[in-house]
Amino acid sequence: MRGATHAKWAACAVAVALTATACGGGSDSGGGGGGGAGGIVSSSWGDPQNPLEPANTNEVQGGKVLDMLFRGLKRYDPKTGEAVNMLAEKIDTTDSQNFTITLKDGWKFSNDEPVTAQSFVDAWNYGADVRNKQNNSPFFSDIVGYEDVHPATGEPKAKTMSGLVVKDPKTFTVALKHKFSTWPETLGYQAFSPLPKAFFTDHAGWLDKPVGNGPYTVDSYTKGTGMKLRKWDGYTGADKALNGGVDLKVYTDSNTAYTDLISGNLDLVDDIPAQQLKNVKNDLGDRYINQPALIIQTLTFPLYDPQWGKEGMEKVRRGISMAINRDEITQQIFRETRTPGKDWTSPALGAKGGFNATLCGDACKYDPAAAKKLIQEGGGLPGGKVTLTSNVDTGSHREWMDAVCNSINNAIGEGPVCTVNPIGTFADFRNQQSAYKLTGPFRSGWQADYPLIQNFLQPLYYTGASSNYGKFSNPDFDKLVDEANQESDAPKAIAKFQDAEKILAEQMPSIPLWYQNGSAGHSERISDVALNQFSVPVYNQITVS
Repeated sequence: MRGATHAKWAACAVAVALTATACGGGSDSGGGGGGGAGGIVSSSWGDPQNPLEPANTNEVQGGKVLDMLFRGLKRYDPKTGEAVNMLAEKIDTTDSQNFTITLKDGWKFSNDEPVTAQSFVDAWNYGADVRNKQNNSPFFSDIVGYEDVHPATGEPKAKTMSGLVVKDPKTFTVALKHKFSTWPETLGYQAFSPLPKAFFTDHAGWLDKPVGNGPYTVDSYTKGTGMKLRKWDGYTGADKALNGGVDLKVYTDSNTAYTDLISGNLDLVDDIPAQQLKNVKNDLGDRYINQPALIIQTLTFPLYDPQWGKEGMEKVRRGISMAINRDEITQQIFRETRTPGKDWTSPALGAKGGFNATLCGDACKYDPAAAKKLIQEGGGLPGGKVTLTSNVDTGSHREWMDAVCNSINNAIGEGPVCTVNPIGTFADFRNQQSAYKLTGPFRSGWQADYPLIQNFLQPLYYTGASSNYGKFSNPDFDKLVDEANQESDAPKAIAKFQDAEKILAEQMPSIPLWYQNGSAGHSERISDVALNQFSVPVYNQITVS
């Protein structure tokens, strides 16, 4: 709940997303062992890039776990995408810049420590502090005093942001540097989770066994093998776990996970490999899920590399995009689980939410002759070649990278100029990506943090943003995003975001490949399996027979 001048366009955007997207213990034998409310669900997984600190996790595998361990001020409804209050009793503002947040009674962490206003303020200050090297620090950059704890250069001037003030155990205030009409809608993102005192007093111990305030607790974690989560009986939220726990099992090949599912050794796979898409309906019947999701796959250029970032290379980048036959690849490899990309957002937002199927225009259409001409006009491929990089342990990435390279080679017609650089694990790929070590185009799959057009643009392309791994920087783009954030009228805000997107179409810092559906398959021993609008299984709702 907000004050009289609440963010009109935020409410509208979430309503669009609503209609577009729909808007302990137990035996470890077989599929997970046990049944009923105490049954354990076994599910495929990949090791996260980093330890599971909320402000340091900005990738899918770690995010799955945080969604089971934590609850924040808001939560995105698994069916609709609507941002609904969770720990927040109300979030009041009269100007969309200064907010008073009041917490609900009765919430606690699994170590019995109460969740208070201080739990949030301490967590946010920790996430913002440059000395803590948290990936999601930029999500706190709108708060007054961020530059004092996270300067661009030099040492911090403070340990806390002046824009965060605890009033009493249930109340704190937030002062933003500028009006940000949709800021309350972003607070369901996991970076804004609260943290218990143990996180700060025994940080190493907490990282070994994270303590949160969600429906599950961590029983054990062995890197390379898996994580066991168990239902927390003391959880007071309405979304209690309906099973005894979840065993997340690490796979480095999604085909192996699928084989284990079919053979009865795994309950849930949320990444159906491309090689199995021709069989999955016959194999699983109504236990196969395929639905739209807030996900886009792109190829991002390393603009920090002088060869790719120099003036004139936008023609080369555009030419590479036009050399990719998206229609053929999505039909032949992905069989109705991908849709060719036409902008930098997602159709799941809907047109009113900001999706624009004409925004990329000719740059996203397969045109070999135009592609070859543009690449030549731009000075040619750096070194006469292009290398695509991605992890290959999930997502059938090797298959589509090979297909994209074949398409580029056929379009340019100058021999095998395109090659693939496969990286064995997601964590290794992410480490190279975030260290800016990649020297050619690399996969940048984006699973939205919240269902707003802003989330598809600002975190990836704003100067210095948390997931801007290509280091794109354009002052006009930044200015339009800032103006859109401050706009309270939905159509006007979305129009400004789309104006910013037009700059992406001109500069091509990344190539939209396709929009990805959420796909999953499950065994007969589990029921009530669903994916949320981000394609993540709603683990707490799964029941075991």
